[in-house]
Amino acid sequence: MADQQYASFTPGELTGRDLHGKLLGGIAPRPIAFASTVDAEGRDNLAPFSYFNVFSANPPVLIFSPARRMKDNTTKHTLENAMAVPEVVINLVDYNMVHACSLASADFEQGVSEFEKAGLTAVASDLIQPKRVAESPFALECKVLKVDSLGDQGGAGQLVVCEILRMHFRADVLNEHGQPDPERLDLVGRCGGNSYVRASGAALFEVPKPLVAPGIGVDALPQEVRESRVLTGNDLAQLGALLEMPNETDVNDFKLLELSELFIEHEGDGVALEHAVHKFAADCIASGEVADALKAVMAFNLG
Repeated sequence: MADQQYASFTPGELTGRDLHGKLLGGIAPRPIAFASTVDAEGRDNLAPFSYFNVFSANPPVLIFSPARRMKDNTTKHTLENAMAVPEVVINLVDYNMVHACSLASADFEQGVSEFEKAGLTAVASDLIQPKRVAESPFALECKVLKVDSLGDQGGAGQLVVCEILRMHFRADVLNEHGQPDPERLDLVGRCGGNSYVRASGAALFEVPKPLVAPGIGVDALPQEVRESRVLTGNDLAQLGALLEMPNETDVNDFKLLELSELFIEHEGDGVALEHAVHKFAADCIASGEVADALKAVMAFNLG
């Protein structure tokens, strides 16, 4: 890996807003919990939070954090409601409702319904008081188990720990196995500033998990391969995920059948040949032929 230059910071030496911006801009994208709650009088509230994720499947637990406001250190209606009526619906946000979600994040007065302000449809939940967002592709009815405060200063997280009681998937987002399809969900994630990311189309890709065996590892690759000026770190990791090194016979056969033209074209110019072979290997990896990529780079190393 080439030498990198870094800008380093100590959190305590930054202003609150600067630290907040760097954290939210750097730790991204983040899923959005569009949280529906009710106050002690039963009035609806709806607000988005990107300090959020699921943390356990058994028991099914998620946590979101309506942090204290940075500007004036006040608490948010969602937090106050969750403590008064310990129930919440977490609605996931898809691309078609992202602007409504943003509108609902405005500081409306207590008792004002963000469902109405954002033009969203409230649907009665099955087990709890807060309503679901009909437009959401996936909503979770939860009871609040506890609220853990991380501090009393502006920006301090207030962790709302929730147990999932019931889940609602819009029927069209499930695949034939009954599992959510990311393309159909079309969720959005929060980045820094005004930026979001859309988790669909070209933004989605698959990375096979090394479940069968650990693989040979990048450290097993020849040094010339590890120091390639063409292959990226992702390329090397995919080579390292292979279960075994190719044997010399397979490498020589591959060289004869697939690489003979490259070796002839660049005969006498080792640097150009190395670049061409590694480019060939990178193209193999991009097309999913990772084993062939390793044979190619090994063929160059064999000479």
